[in-house]
Amino acid sequence: MSAPSTPTYELELRAVEQRKRLHDSVSELKTQVRDKLDVQKNAREHLLAASGIASVMALLAGYGIAGLFTRH
Repeated sequence: MSAPSTPTYELELRAVEQRKRLHDSVSELKTQVRDKLDVQKNAREHLLAASGIASVMALLAGYGIAGLFTRH
């Protein structure tokens, strides 16, 4: 049986490094997902746009409902 070209301890070191990189990547991904799905943060960042859209929708709904009760 021939000796492998890479000693076992080097392979173990590589495996440890890869596990650490994988763990770091997963941790970073969790943090990014948590930030993207933070309701309070998103509400603060998009308050003006959400208020504008809600106002326009309420205006259109009111205009439509009022149109049902008026004569043309």
